[in-house]
Amino acid sequence: MSTNPVEVAGVDPTDPYAREAQTLPKLTREQMDRVRPYGEERALPAGAVLFSRGERSVDFWVVVDGAIEIYDLDEDGNANVFTVHGDSQFTGELDLFNDREILVWGRTGRPSRVLRVPRAEFRRLITAEPDIGEIIMRAFILRRVGLIRYAQGGVVLVGAAHDGDTLRLQRFLSRNGYPHRLIDAEVEDTGRVLNGLDVGDDALPVVMLPDHSVLRNPSNAALADRLGLTEAIDPDHVFDVAVVGAGPGGLAAAVYAASEGLDTVVVESIAPGGQAGTSSKIENYLGFPTGISGQALAGRAQIQAQKFGARLAISRGVRRLACDDQPFRLELDDGGAIQARSVVVATGARYRKLAVENYERFEGAGIHYAATALEQQICGREEVAVIGGGNSAGQAAVFLSRTVGHVHILVRGPGLAETMSDYLVQRIEQSPKITLHARTEITALDGDKYLRRVTWTDRDTGASETKDIGNLFVMIGAEPNTDWVADCLELDAKGFVRTGHAPDGVSAVSPYATSRAGVFAIGDVRSGSVKRVASSVGEGSVVVSSIHQYLAPAPVPAAA
Repeated sequence: MSTNPVEVAGVDPTDPYAREAQTLPKLTREQMDRVRPYGEERALPAGAVLFSRGERSVDFWVVVDGAIEIYDLDEDGNANVFTVHGDSQFTGELDLFNDREILVWGRTGRPSRVLRVPRAEFRRLITAEPDIGEIIMRAFILRRVGLIRYAQGGVVLVGAAHDGDTLRLQRFLSRNGYPHRLIDAEVEDTGRVLNGLDVGDDALPVVMLPDHSVLRNPSNAALADRLGLTEAIDPDHVFDVAVVGAGPGGLAAAVYAASEGLDTVVVESIAPGGQAGTSSKIENYLGFPTGISGQALAGRAQIQAQKFGARLAISRGVRRLACDDQPFRLELDDGGAIQARSVVVATGARYRKLAVENYERFEGAGIHYAATALEQQICGREEVAVIGGGNSAGQAAVFLSRTVGHVHILVRGPGLAETMSDYLVQRIEQSPKITLHARTEITALDGDKYLRRVTWTDRDTGASETKDIGNLFVMIGAEPNTDWVADCLELDAKGFVRTGHAPDGVSAVSPYATSRAGVFAIGDVRSGSVKRVASSVGEGSVVVSSIHQYLAPAPVPAAA
Protein backbone atom coordinates (compact mmCIF):
# COMPACT_ATOMS: atom_id res chain seq x y z
CA MET A 1 0.00 0.00 0.00
CA SER A 2 1.09 3.60 -0.28
CA THR A 3 0.10 7.00 0.96
CA ASN A 4 0.31 10.62 -0.09
CA PRO A 5 0.09 11.30 -2.97
CA VAL A 6 -0.98 7.85 -4.12
CA GLU A 7 -4.30 8.23 -2.36
CA VAL A 8 -5.04 11.38 -4.35
CA ALA A 9 -3.49 10.27 -7.60
CA GLY A 10 -6.86 9.63 -9.21
CA VAL A 11 -6.80 8.20 -12.71
CA ASP A 12 -4.23 10.48 -14.33
CA PRO A 13 -2.34 8.07 -16.64
CA THR A 14 0.78 10.23 -16.52
CA ASP A 15 0.99 9.93 -12.73
CA PRO A 16 3.30 7.04 -11.77
CA TYR A 17 1.56 6.74 -8.41
CA ALA A 18 -1.66 5.94 -10.29
CA ARG A 19 0.12 2.92 -11.83
CA GLU A 20 0.61 1.16 -8.52
CA ALA A 21 0.93 -2.32 -10.03
CA GLN A 22 4.03 -1.17 -11.94
CA THR A 23 5.44 1.43 -9.55
CA LEU A 24 4.98 -0.74 -6.45
CA PRO A 25 4.84 -4.29 -7.86
CA LYS A 26 4.58 -7.43 -5.76
CA LEU A 27 6.86 -10.33 -6.63
CA THR A 28 5.22 -13.72 -6.98
CA ARG A 29 6.05 -16.54 -4.60
CA GLU A 30 8.18 -18.17 -7.31
CA GLN A 31 10.04 -14.90 -7.94
CA MET A 32 10.62 -14.45 -4.20
CA ASP A 33 12.14 -17.93 -4.08
CA ARG A 34 14.55 -16.94 -6.86
CA VAL A 35 15.54 -13.68 -5.14
CA ARG A 36 16.30 -15.27 -1.75
CA PRO A 37 19.68 -16.82 -2.67
CA TYR A 38 21.05 -13.34 -3.46
CA GLY A 39 20.44 -11.97 0.02
CA GLU A 40 20.24 -12.64 3.71
CA GLU A 41 16.95 -12.74 5.61
CA ARG A 42 16.76 -10.99 8.96
CA ALA A 43 14.14 -9.96 11.53
CA LEU A 44 14.06 -6.26 12.50
CA PRO A 45 12.03 -4.27 15.04
CA ALA A 46 9.75 -1.40 14.10
CA GLY A 47 11.59 1.81 13.31
CA ALA A 48 14.89 0.20 12.24
CA VAL A 49 16.55 2.54 9.72
CA LEU A 50 17.65 0.62 6.63
CA PHE A 51 19.17 3.54 4.70
CA SER A 52 19.43 7.31 5.01
CA ARG A 53 19.47 10.14 2.52
CA GLY A 54 22.99 10.93 1.38
CA GLU A 55 24.33 7.39 1.59
CA ARG A 56 25.92 5.76 -1.42
CA SER A 57 25.82 2.14 -2.63
CA VAL A 58 22.89 1.22 -0.39
CA ASP A 59 21.46 -2.29 -0.40
CA PHE A 60 18.33 -3.62 -2.07
CA TRP A 61 15.65 -4.66 0.44
CA VAL A 62 12.69 -7.01 -0.09
CA VAL A 63 9.85 -7.32 2.41
CA VAL A 64 9.19 -10.94 3.39
CA ASP A 65 6.66 -10.07 6.06
CA GLY A 66 6.01 -6.59 7.41
CA ALA A 67 6.48 -3.11 6.00
CA ILE A 68 9.21 -0.67 4.92
CA GLU A 69 8.36 3.04 5.00
CA ILE A 70 9.98 5.42 2.50
CA TYR A 71 10.09 9.03 3.65
CA ASP A 72 11.68 12.44 3.37
CA LEU A 73 11.68 15.28 5.90
CA ASP A 74 9.38 18.30 5.99
CA GLU A 75 10.52 21.85 6.75
CA ASP A 76 10.38 21.11 10.50
CA GLY A 77 12.47 17.96 10.21
CA ASN A 78 9.55 15.56 10.68
CA ALA A 79 9.30 12.35 8.66
CA ASN A 80 6.91 12.55 5.70
CA VAL A 81 6.12 8.94 4.77
CA PHE A 82 4.97 8.86 1.14
CA THR A 83 5.34 5.17 0.25
CA VAL A 84 4.97 1.93 2.23
CA HIS A 85 6.29 -1.32 0.80
CA GLY A 86 4.41 -4.39 1.98
CA ASP A 87 4.89 -8.15 1.66
CA SER A 88 6.81 -9.22 -1.48
CA GLN A 89 7.57 -5.61 -2.45
CA PHE A 90 11.02 -4.05 -2.70
CA THR A 91 12.84 -0.78 -2.09
CA GLY A 92 14.98 1.34 -4.38
CA GLU A 93 14.91 3.63 -7.37
CA LEU A 94 17.37 4.67 -10.08
CA ASP A 95 20.26 5.47 -7.75
CA LEU A 96 20.67 1.73 -7.16
CA PHE A 97 22.19 1.61 -10.65
CA ASN A 98 24.92 4.13 -9.81
CA ASP A 99 26.96 5.34 -6.87
CA ARG A 100 25.24 8.68 -6.29
CA GLU A 101 23.87 9.79 -2.94
CA ILE A 102 20.34 8.48 -2.45
CA LEU A 103 17.41 10.86 -1.98
CA VAL A 104 15.25 9.26 0.73
CA TRP A 105 15.19 7.43 4.02
CA GLY A 106 13.85 3.91 4.62
CA ARG A 107 12.76 2.24 7.88
CA THR A 108 10.65 -0.66 9.04
CA GLY A 109 7.08 0.39 9.73
CA ARG A 110 6.48 -2.46 12.15
CA PRO A 111 8.34 -5.60 13.25
CA SER A 112 9.36 -7.14 9.92
CA ARG A 113 11.26 -9.91 8.24
CA VAL A 114 13.25 -8.52 5.34
CA LEU A 115 15.71 -9.78 2.76
CA ARG A 116 18.88 -7.70 2.48
CA VAL A 117 20.55 -7.95 -0.93
CA PRO A 118 24.00 -6.28 -1.07
CA ARG A 119 24.68 -3.98 -4.00
CA ALA A 120 27.01 -6.42 -5.78
CA GLU A 121 24.47 -9.22 -5.48
CA PHE A 122 21.72 -6.86 -6.67
CA ARG A 123 23.64 -6.27 -9.89
CA ARG A 124 24.09 -10.03 -10.30
CA LEU A 125 20.35 -10.51 -9.73
CA ILE A 126 19.45 -7.99 -12.43
CA THR A 127 21.67 -9.81 -14.93
CA ALA A 128 20.84 -13.40 -14.00
CA GLU A 129 17.07 -13.00 -13.58
CA PRO A 130 16.00 -10.82 -16.54
CA ASP A 131 12.25 -11.07 -15.95
CA ILE A 132 12.66 -9.87 -12.36
CA GLY A 133 15.16 -7.28 -13.56
CA GLU A 134 12.57 -5.90 -15.98
CA ILE A 135 10.02 -5.50 -13.17
CA ILE A 136 12.60 -3.75 -10.99
CA MET A 137 13.81 -1.48 -13.79
CA ARG A 138 10.31 -0.32 -14.69
CA ALA A 139 9.47 0.32 -11.04
CA PHE A 140 12.67 2.30 -10.48
CA ILE A 141 12.01 4.54 -13.49
CA LEU A 142 8.44 5.25 -12.41
CA ARG A 143 9.52 5.93 -8.83
CA ARG A 144 12.02 8.55 -9.98
CA VAL A 145 9.31 10.16 -12.12
CA GLY A 146 7.12 10.26 -9.01
CA LEU A 147 9.85 11.86 -6.92
CA ILE A 148 10.33 14.53 -9.57
CA ARG A 149 6.62 15.16 -10.05
CA TYR A 150 5.95 15.63 -6.35
CA ALA A 151 9.37 17.12 -5.45
CA GLN A 152 9.95 14.35 -2.91
CA GLY A 153 13.46 13.77 -1.63
CA GLY A 154 14.67 16.86 -3.45
CA VAL A 155 15.70 20.45 -2.83
CA VAL A 156 14.04 23.86 -2.91
CA LEU A 157 15.25 26.46 -5.39
CA VAL A 158 14.40 30.05 -4.45
CA GLY A 159 14.86 32.73 -7.08
CA ALA A 160 13.21 34.82 -9.78
CA ALA A 161 11.93 32.51 -12.51
CA HIS A 162 13.26 34.76 -15.29
CA ASP A 163 16.68 35.25 -13.71
CA GLY A 164 19.51 33.70 -15.72
CA ASP A 165 21.09 31.88 -12.78
CA THR A 166 17.73 30.58 -11.55
CA LEU A 167 17.10 29.20 -15.02
CA ARG A 168 20.59 27.69 -15.14
CA LEU A 169 20.13 25.88 -11.85
CA GLN A 170 16.62 24.74 -12.70
CA ARG A 171 17.78 23.39 -16.06
CA PHE A 172 20.66 21.57 -14.43
CA LEU A 173 18.39 19.92 -11.86
CA SER A 174 15.75 19.05 -14.46
CA ARG A 175 18.15 17.61 -17.02
CA ASN A 176 19.82 15.48 -14.35
CA GLY A 177 16.47 14.17 -13.13
CA TYR A 178 16.85 15.66 -9.65
CA PRO A 179 13.62 16.41 -7.73
CA HIS A 180 13.18 20.08 -6.85
CA ARG A 181 10.59 22.76 -6.19
CA LEU A 182 10.89 26.33 -7.41
CA ILE A 183 9.74 29.22 -5.26
CA ASP A 184 9.49 32.11 -7.71
CA ALA A 185 10.65 35.26 -5.95
CA GLU A 186 8.82 37.37 -8.53
CA VAL A 187 5.38 36.15 -7.49
CA GLU A 188 5.74 34.39 -4.13
CA ASP A 189 6.58 35.64 -0.65
CA THR A 190 10.03 34.24 0.12
CA GLY A 191 10.18 35.69 3.63
CA ARG A 192 8.68 32.66 5.36
CA VAL A 193 10.92 30.22 3.52
CA LEU A 194 14.10 32.24 4.06
CA ASN A 195 13.29 33.28 7.61
CA GLY A 196 16.31 32.89 9.87
CA LEU A 197 18.66 31.92 7.06
CA ASP A 198 20.37 35.32 6.65
CA VAL A 199 19.55 35.36 2.95
CA GLY A 200 18.32 38.54 1.34
CA ASP A 201 16.79 39.00 -2.09
CA ASP A 202 20.14 40.23 -3.37
CA ALA A 203 21.63 36.80 -2.64
CA LEU A 204 19.11 34.90 -4.78
CA PRO A 205 18.97 32.36 -6.25
CA VAL A 206 19.67 29.92 -3.45
CA VAL A 207 19.29 26.17 -3.15
CA MET A 208 17.91 24.92 0.16
CA LEU A 209 18.83 21.39 1.19
CA PRO A 210 16.90 19.10 3.56
CA ASP A 211 19.45 19.67 6.32
CA HIS A 212 18.54 23.41 6.14
CA SER A 213 21.90 24.36 4.69
CA VAL A 214 21.82 26.91 1.88
CA LEU A 215 23.88 27.15 -1.31
CA ARG A 216 24.06 30.72 -2.60
CA ASN A 217 23.97 30.75 -6.41
CA PRO A 218 26.28 27.72 -6.73
CA SER A 219 28.00 26.72 -9.94
CA ASN A 220 26.68 23.59 -11.62
CA ALA A 221 29.74 21.64 -10.48
CA ALA A 222 29.42 22.87 -6.88
CA LEU A 223 25.73 21.97 -6.83
CA ALA A 224 26.42 18.51 -8.27
CA ASP A 225 29.09 17.89 -5.64
CA ARG A 226 26.86 19.01 -2.78
CA LEU A 227 23.93 16.88 -3.97
CA GLY A 228 26.11 13.82 -4.45
CA LEU A 229 25.51 13.62 -8.19
CA THR A 230 29.20 13.20 -8.86
CA GLU A 231 30.91 9.86 -8.38
CA ALA A 232 34.51 9.58 -7.27
CA ILE A 233 36.71 8.20 -10.06
CA ASP A 234 39.98 6.62 -9.01
CA PRO A 235 42.69 8.49 -10.98
CA ASP A 236 44.86 5.38 -10.96
CA HIS A 237 42.18 3.14 -12.45
CA VAL A 238 42.53 2.52 -16.19
CA PHE A 239 39.26 2.10 -18.09
CA ASP A 240 39.02 0.20 -21.35
CA VAL A 241 37.17 3.11 -22.93
CA ALA A 242 36.34 6.68 -21.91
CA VAL A 243 33.43 8.27 -23.75
CA VAL A 244 33.53 12.07 -23.64
CA GLY A 245 30.05 13.49 -24.08
CA ALA A 246 26.72 11.97 -23.04
CA GLY A 247 24.62 12.88 -26.04
CA PRO A 248 22.78 10.15 -27.98
CA GLY A 249 25.99 8.98 -29.68
CA GLY A 250 28.06 8.91 -26.52
CA LEU A 251 25.36 7.09 -24.57
CA ALA A 252 24.94 4.54 -27.37
CA ALA A 253 28.69 3.90 -27.34
CA ALA A 254 28.55 3.46 -23.56
CA VAL A 255 25.62 1.03 -23.73
CA TYR A 256 27.24 -1.17 -26.37
CA ALA A 257 30.73 -1.01 -24.87
CA ALA A 258 29.57 -1.84 -21.35
CA SER A 259 27.20 -4.57 -22.54
CA GLU A 260 30.09 -6.19 -24.39
CA GLY A 261 32.26 -6.33 -21.30
CA LEU A 262 34.39 -3.21 -21.72
CA ASP A 263 35.16 -1.22 -18.56
CA THR A 264 33.47 2.04 -19.55
CA VAL A 265 33.25 5.58 -18.18
CA VAL A 266 31.27 8.50 -19.62
CA VAL A 267 32.35 12.07 -18.90
CA GLU A 268 29.72 14.81 -19.32
CA SER A 269 30.08 18.48 -18.46
CA ILE A 270 26.39 19.28 -17.87
CA ALA A 271 23.81 16.51 -18.16
CA PRO A 272 22.98 13.48 -20.32
CA GLY A 273 21.36 14.25 -23.66
CA GLY A 274 23.62 16.79 -25.27
CA GLN A 275 21.97 19.13 -27.73
CA ALA A 276 19.28 16.52 -28.41
CA GLY A 277 18.41 16.52 -24.71
CA THR A 278 16.96 20.00 -25.10
CA SER A 279 14.50 18.93 -27.79
CA SER A 280 10.85 19.01 -26.70
CA LYS A 281 9.85 16.10 -28.93
CA ILE A 282 11.58 13.98 -31.56
CA GLU A 283 8.89 12.43 -33.76
CA ASN A 284 10.94 10.74 -36.48
CA TYR A 285 13.12 8.58 -34.25
CA LEU A 286 12.63 4.90 -35.06
CA GLY A 287 10.41 2.98 -32.66
CA PHE A 288 8.58 5.94 -31.09
CA PRO A 289 5.56 6.62 -33.33
CA THR A 290 4.12 9.20 -30.92
CA GLY A 291 7.49 10.85 -30.40
CA ILE A 292 9.78 11.16 -27.40
CA SER A 293 11.48 14.13 -25.80
CA GLY A 294 15.23 14.34 -26.05
CA GLN A 295 15.52 14.36 -22.27
CA ALA A 296 13.42 11.20 -21.91
CA LEU A 297 15.44 9.42 -24.60
CA ALA A 298 18.69 10.40 -22.91
CA GLY A 299 17.39 9.40 -19.50
CA ARG A 300 16.52 5.91 -20.68
CA ALA A 301 19.88 5.53 -22.41
CA GLN A 302 21.71 6.65 -19.28
CA ILE A 303 19.91 4.05 -17.18
CA GLN A 304 20.62 1.41 -19.80
CA ALA A 305 24.35 2.20 -19.77
CA GLN A 306 24.45 2.09 -15.96
CA LYS A 307 22.55 -1.19 -15.95
CA PHE A 308 25.44 -2.76 -17.87
CA GLY A 309 27.99 -1.25 -15.50
CA ALA A 310 29.11 1.96 -17.22
CA ARG A 311 30.23 4.74 -14.87
CA LEU A 312 29.01 8.30 -15.44
CA ALA A 313 31.01 11.35 -14.35
CA ILE A 314 28.47 14.16 -14.55
CA SER A 315 29.23 17.92 -14.32
CA ARG A 316 32.85 17.30 -15.17
CA GLY A 317 34.26 18.76 -18.36
CA VAL A 318 37.42 17.54 -20.06
CA ARG A 319 39.94 20.36 -20.31
CA ARG A 320 42.50 18.47 -22.37
CA LEU A 321 43.24 15.07 -23.83
CA ALA A 322 46.84 14.05 -23.15
CA CYS A 323 47.05 11.85 -26.21
CA ASP A 324 50.78 11.20 -26.06
CA ASP A 325 50.31 9.36 -22.76
CA GLN A 326 49.61 5.63 -22.74
CA PRO A 327 47.08 4.99 -21.43
CA PHE A 328 45.38 8.19 -22.56
CA ARG A 329 44.83 10.78 -19.85
CA LEU A 330 41.75 13.00 -19.69
CA GLU A 331 42.51 16.14 -17.70
CA LEU A 332 39.29 17.41 -16.07
CA ASP A 333 38.37 21.02 -15.40
CA ASP A 334 38.22 20.34 -11.64
CA GLY A 335 41.89 19.27 -11.60
CA GLY A 336 41.15 15.55 -11.63
CA ALA A 337 42.05 13.04 -14.32
CA ILE A 338 40.73 9.84 -15.89
CA GLN A 339 42.85 7.21 -17.64
CA ALA A 340 41.65 4.99 -20.48
CA ARG A 341 43.12 2.67 -23.08
CA SER A 342 40.82 4.13 -25.76
CA VAL A 343 38.75 7.30 -26.11
CA VAL A 344 35.51 8.12 -27.94
CA VAL A 345 35.08 11.80 -28.75
CA ALA A 346 31.32 12.46 -28.65
CA THR A 347 31.20 16.07 -27.48
CA GLY A 348 28.91 17.14 -30.30
CA ALA A 349 28.34 20.76 -31.19
CA ARG A 350 26.82 23.88 -29.70
CA TYR A 351 24.49 26.44 -31.25
CA ARG A 352 26.17 29.52 -32.68
CA LYS A 353 25.39 32.95 -31.32
CA LEU A 354 23.95 35.95 -33.11
CA ALA A 355 26.29 38.82 -33.98
CA VAL A 356 24.07 41.58 -32.63
CA GLU A 357 24.58 44.27 -30.01
CA ASN A 358 23.47 43.42 -26.43
CA TYR A 359 23.40 39.69 -27.21
CA GLU A 360 25.62 38.64 -24.30
CA ARG A 361 23.68 40.96 -21.99
CA PHE A 362 20.47 39.00 -22.49
CA GLU A 363 21.87 35.47 -22.54
CA GLY A 364 20.05 33.68 -19.76
CA ALA A 365 17.74 36.68 -19.42
CA GLY A 366 15.51 36.08 -22.43
CA ILE A 367 17.80 34.34 -24.91
CA HIS A 368 17.48 30.54 -24.85
CA TYR A 369 19.10 27.61 -26.65
CA ALA A 370 16.47 25.04 -25.66
CA ALA A 371 12.68 24.83 -25.77
CA THR A 372 11.47 22.49 -23.04
CA ALA A 373 8.59 22.63 -20.58
CA LEU A 374 10.71 24.89 -18.39
CA GLU A 375 11.11 27.58 -21.06
CA GLN A 376 7.52 27.09 -22.19
CA GLN A 377 6.28 27.90 -18.70
CA ILE A 378 8.36 31.09 -18.56
CA CYS A 379 6.90 32.35 -21.84
CA GLY A 380 3.29 32.20 -20.68
CA ARG A 381 0.92 33.58 -23.33
CA GLU A 382 3.45 35.98 -24.83
CA GLU A 383 4.77 36.19 -28.38
CA VAL A 384 8.16 34.53 -28.90
CA ALA A 385 10.70 34.30 -31.71
CA VAL A 386 12.63 31.24 -32.90
CA ILE A 387 15.76 31.79 -34.99
CA GLY A 388 16.83 28.97 -37.29
CA GLY A 389 15.61 26.68 -40.04
CA GLY A 390 16.69 23.24 -38.86
CA ASN A 391 14.71 20.49 -37.15
CA SER A 392 15.56 21.79 -33.68
CA ALA A 393 14.05 25.15 -34.54
CA GLY A 394 10.99 23.52 -36.08
CA GLN A 395 10.42 21.26 -33.09
CA ALA A 396 10.78 24.27 -30.78
CA ALA A 397 8.28 26.33 -32.76
CA VAL A 398 5.65 23.58 -32.86
CA PHE A 399 6.10 22.81 -29.16
CA LEU A 400 5.90 26.43 -28.04
CA SER A 401 2.87 27.18 -30.25
CA ARG A 402 0.71 24.99 -28.01
CA THR A 403 0.77 27.49 -25.15
CA VAL A 404 2.36 30.82 -26.13
CA GLY A 405 0.52 33.70 -27.79
CA HIS A 406 2.32 33.42 -31.12
CA VAL A 407 5.58 32.07 -32.56
CA HIS A 408 7.67 33.94 -35.14
CA ILE A 409 10.25 31.87 -37.03
CA LEU A 410 13.07 33.87 -38.60
CA VAL A 411 15.42 32.43 -41.23
CA ARG A 412 18.01 34.12 -43.42
CA GLY A 413 17.22 31.86 -46.36
CA PRO A 414 14.18 31.69 -48.67
CA GLY A 415 12.29 29.09 -46.62
CA LEU A 416 12.40 25.86 -44.63
CA ALA A 417 12.09 23.08 -47.21
CA GLU A 418 15.83 22.62 -47.76
CA THR A 419 16.81 22.44 -44.08
CA MET A 420 13.85 21.00 -42.17
CA SER A 421 11.99 17.67 -42.23
CA ASP A 422 8.79 17.83 -44.25
CA TYR A 423 6.50 16.82 -41.37
CA LEU A 424 7.66 19.88 -39.42
CA VAL A 425 7.38 22.19 -42.44
CA GLN A 426 3.78 21.03 -42.95
CA ARG A 427 2.85 21.64 -39.32
CA ILE A 428 4.37 25.09 -39.34
CA GLU A 429 2.56 26.05 -42.55
CA GLN A 430 -0.76 24.80 -41.17
CA SER A 431 -0.50 26.42 -37.76
CA PRO A 432 -2.32 29.73 -37.29
CA LYS A 433 -0.06 30.44 -34.31
CA ILE A 434 3.22 30.31 -36.26
CA THR A 435 4.45 32.90 -38.77
CA LEU A 436 7.51 32.32 -40.94
CA HIS A 437 9.67 35.34 -41.76
CA ALA A 438 12.00 34.31 -44.60
CA ARG A 439 15.04 36.33 -45.65
CA THR A 440 14.94 38.03 -42.25
CA GLU A 441 17.51 38.59 -39.51
CA ILE A 442 17.62 40.02 -35.99
CA THR A 443 19.12 43.52 -35.97
CA ALA A 444 18.45 44.83 -32.45
CA LEU A 445 17.75 43.62 -28.91
CA ASP A 446 16.55 45.87 -26.15
CA GLY A 447 15.31 45.67 -22.56
CA ASP A 448 16.21 46.35 -18.96
CA LYS A 449 17.29 43.52 -16.69
CA TYR A 450 15.56 41.15 -19.11
CA LEU A 451 15.01 41.14 -22.86
CA ARG A 452 11.86 43.11 -23.71
CA ARG A 453 11.97 43.99 -27.42
CA VAL A 454 13.30 42.39 -30.59
CA THR A 455 13.84 44.10 -33.94
CA TRP A 456 14.20 42.21 -37.20
CA THR A 457 14.92 43.40 -40.71
CA ASP A 458 13.91 42.07 -44.12
CA ARG A 459 17.16 41.44 -46.00
CA ASP A 460 15.58 42.24 -49.38
CA THR A 461 13.56 45.39 -48.64
CA GLY A 462 15.46 46.72 -45.63
CA ALA A 463 12.19 47.20 -43.75
CA SER A 464 12.44 46.69 -39.97
CA GLU A 465 9.86 45.66 -37.40
CA THR A 466 10.07 45.82 -33.60
CA LYS A 467 8.04 43.46 -31.42
CA ASP A 468 7.50 43.25 -27.67
CA ILE A 469 9.20 39.90 -27.32
CA GLY A 470 10.93 38.77 -24.14
CA ASN A 471 11.97 35.25 -25.16
CA LEU A 472 14.21 34.53 -28.12
CA PHE A 473 15.15 30.94 -29.05
CA VAL A 474 18.41 30.80 -31.00
CA MET A 475 19.06 27.61 -33.02
CA ILE A 476 21.28 28.68 -35.89
CA GLY A 477 23.69 25.88 -36.63
CA ALA A 478 26.54 24.32 -34.82
CA GLU A 479 30.12 24.90 -33.74
CA PRO A 480 32.08 21.79 -32.74
CA ASN A 481 33.13 21.24 -29.12
CA THR A 482 36.71 20.36 -30.00
CA ASP A 483 38.85 22.87 -28.10
CA TRP A 484 40.03 20.11 -25.76
CA VAL A 485 41.44 17.99 -28.62
CA ALA A 486 42.70 20.76 -30.91
CA ASP A 487 46.38 20.03 -30.15
CA CYS A 488 45.90 16.27 -30.45
CA LEU A 489 43.66 15.39 -33.40
CA GLU A 490 43.41 16.45 -37.02
CA LEU A 491 40.46 18.84 -37.51
CA ASP A 492 38.83 20.21 -40.65
CA ALA A 493 38.60 23.90 -41.54
CA LYS A 494 35.50 24.34 -39.37
CA GLY A 495 36.98 22.58 -36.35
CA PHE A 496 35.23 19.21 -36.69
CA VAL A 497 37.24 16.03 -36.14
CA ARG A 498 38.48 14.31 -39.29
CA THR A 499 37.92 10.55 -39.30
CA GLY A 500 38.47 7.59 -41.59
CA HIS A 501 41.96 6.56 -40.58
CA ALA A 502 43.23 3.04 -39.95
CA PRO A 503 42.94 2.69 -36.16
CA ASP A 504 46.41 1.19 -35.81
CA GLY A 505 47.98 2.27 -39.07
CA VAL A 506 47.84 -1.28 -40.40
CA SER A 507 44.35 -2.75 -40.21
CA ALA A 508 41.28 -1.80 -42.24
CA VAL A 509 40.19 1.81 -42.14
CA SER A 510 37.53 2.65 -39.55
CA PRO A 511 35.10 5.45 -40.49
CA TYR A 512 35.32 6.68 -36.89
CA ALA A 513 39.09 6.43 -36.30
CA THR A 514 40.88 9.75 -35.90
CA SER A 515 44.44 10.70 -36.71
CA ARG A 516 45.47 9.29 -33.31
CA ALA A 517 45.28 5.50 -32.94
CA GLY A 518 42.94 4.57 -30.11
CA VAL A 519 40.91 7.78 -30.31
CA PHE A 520 37.60 7.65 -32.18
CA ALA A 521 35.02 10.33 -33.00
CA ILE A 522 31.27 9.91 -33.52
CA GLY A 523 28.17 12.02 -33.96
CA ASP A 524 27.93 15.75 -34.62
CA VAL A 525 31.57 16.41 -33.66
CA ARG A 526 32.79 14.26 -36.56
CA SER A 527 33.58 15.95 -39.86
CA GLY A 528 31.02 15.02 -42.50
CA SER A 529 28.55 13.42 -40.08
CA VAL A 530 24.80 13.57 -40.61
CA LYS A 531 23.36 15.79 -37.90
CA ARG A 532 20.58 13.44 -36.80
CA VAL A 533 19.93 11.68 -33.50
CA ALA A 534 19.47 8.30 -35.19
CA SER A 535 22.76 8.55 -37.07
CA SER A 536 24.62 9.51 -33.87
CA VAL A 537 23.14 6.51 -32.08
CA GLY A 538 24.13 4.28 -34.98
CA GLU A 539 27.69 5.58 -34.98
CA GLY A 540 27.91 5.10 -31.22
CA SER A 541 26.90 1.47 -31.53
CA VAL A 542 29.11 0.65 -34.50
CA VAL A 543 32.28 2.31 -33.19
CA VAL A 544 32.54 -0.33 -30.46
CA SER A 545 33.67 -2.93 -33.01
CA SER A 546 36.59 -0.65 -33.94
CA ILE A 547 37.42 -0.24 -30.25
CA HIS A 548 37.50 -4.01 -29.80
CA GLN A 549 39.80 -4.28 -32.79
CA TYR A 550 42.15 -1.65 -31.37
CA LEU A 551 42.19 -3.15 -27.87
CA ALA A 552 42.69 -6.73 -29.05
CA PRO A 553 46.19 -8.05 -28.30
CA ALA A 554 48.50 -8.32 -31.28
CA PRO A 555 48.71 -11.87 -32.67
CA VAL A 556 51.76 -13.83 -31.67
CA PRO A 557 53.93 -14.61 -34.73
CA ALA A 558 54.04 -18.29 -35.66
CA ALA A 559 57.26 -20.10 -34.81
CA ALA A 560 59.68 -20.43 -37.70
